[in-house]
Amino acid sequence: MSRYPSLQIHPGKGLGFLILGASLHDVLTRLKAQPHLYPTIDISFSPSQPLVAPVILNLPTNGFRLRFDGPDQRLRLIEILDFGKTQLSYKNIDLIKLPEEKPSSADGPGQANRQGPPFRHVYNRLMGPTFPGEYLPPKEVTDSQAGLYVLSYPGIAFTFPLQHSAWSPKADFVSLLSSSAAAPAKSLAIFNAASWHEARQDLFTRPCPNPRSLASSMKGKEHQPDEVDLVNVCGGGVVELLRRASSPFRIVLGETTPQDLVAELGPPDAIYRKNDHRLSIHKTRRREQRFSHGSYGASPARSDDFFDADHSSAHTTTDDSDAEDDIDSTDDDPGQSTAECFYNYFHHGFDIFISYPSNSSPPFPNAKHPIHPSVMTKAMDHLVATKVLLHGNVPGSYPFNRYRRSRWVIDAEASGTFEGLDSETSFTTLSEELRSVWKGNYVSELAEKATQNAIVLDRDWGDSPGSSYEVLEGWEDSEPPRKKGQPAQEGSSSGTTQIYGFPGLLFEVLKNDTVSCLTIY
Repeated sequence: MSRYPSLQIHPGKGLGFLILGASLHDVLTRLKAQPHLYPTIDISFSPSQPLVAPVILNLPTNGFRLRFDGPDQRLRLIEILDFGKTQLSYKNIDLIKLPEEKPSSADGPGQANRQGPPFRHVYNRLMGPTFPGEYLPPKEVTDSQAGLYVLSYPGIAFTFPLQHSAWSPKADFVSLLSSSAAAPAKSLAIFNAASWHEARQDLFTRPCPNPRSLASSMKGKEHQPDEVDLVNVCGGGVVELLRRASSPFRIVLGETTPQDLVAELGPPDAIYRKNDHRLSIHKTRRREQRFSHGSYGASPARSDDFFDADHSSAHTTTDDSDAEDDIDSTDDDPGQSTAECFYNYFHHGFDIFISYPSNSSPPFPNAKHPIHPSVMTKAMDHLVATKVLLHGNVPGSYPFNRYRRSRWVIDAEASGTFEGLDSETSFTTLSEELRSVWKGNYVSELAEKATQNAIVLDRDWGDSPGSSYEVLEGWEDSEPPRKKGQPAQEGSSSGTTQIYGFPGLLFEVLKNDTVSCLTIY
């Protein structure tokens, strides 16, 4: 025997700790931390369009369902489908009274949904008078069928079954719902709008008044760093963080210090220090190429930078801190290896690699306001931010729910050539546009063609470096990218991704053409 979970209803705001506008990452993490209260969580999403279609969390044991928009992954709608699984109350008045002790068979699959409060209880005790609602007739119109009457209040709506034979548009809705032709409430919805009719118009796109973080939504909590709404990728090693309330914060790779990051973003949720050197063979190759090529300018898509940034990206999905070692680790300088680390900002949705200064990537060609890369203005023994990894939190991907979703845009004003390239854009479109932007800036045709090839990673293999991925094929010899709409190979796992490189940018791409992680270096 156990007690029913108890949650307060807050119209227009949320249900208990579930606040409208909260991120999918925060909500799911909070629910999974209480398995005794929320033992079953079913996640539904579109495998082909995981960032377009809504993401749905269904909690059958608790009788409610949560709907999140696809692009931003924020809670938009809370639905109560079974009033007999959770003790619900509004201003300390119970919607229906449940037994003090929860029977052990209450969660069984054969348990029928319990009806909600009758109309009189809602209208007279809970909410009070309101405007007439909306009647939805049954699909098959017969006298024996029941339609649904949606009674709306600001931020909340109740759905009552009503016999179709009793419905008349001229009848008083209070009399209709008070009669024997109406049944108690079948469901309840909590949303951010004046009525359900208004909410339906732009349920998944309207601005959210509440923050993404559940901790920030709770009164009496200590100060929380301002959340990042959008990341502008400006080129030339410059990343601009647009925040909810504060002014934008610019990270200049090779110059921004760890102290700057902590002052603006707060302390990291975790710090991961490098400890794996099994991929340091690429370091030797990178050193040799830098001696032969000199500084930036030989080729804006050199494979040494591809390997260097790629492995820091690929190592961000471990079970401990979701960030791993970077390919810059050296066997001959153990002091440098221990100093370099990842700042993991799970609640912001990104990692920042802290290392020693190096030349950053070139600006976008033909930029309206070109941002010239820094040239090691910091002392070589001074730690700075050298890479930023933006995580997509794509449903169905290997690292799902390890980070909050980070949305980004390749700054159209900075590039001056293309528009609309953002975190929801398919990689096929991103690749075509970026190749046109950089066309004519490669040292050779071979170097330009190399951007169409990829490194294949398999994060399911536990034997891989850092137990997070495996390089299956070389960059130059791997398979070309799939055309848009082309199905993935049979037998492929959700842990297999591909890494594509452009100057200063690395894209980790899933089989559905979605970008799972963007690394800026």
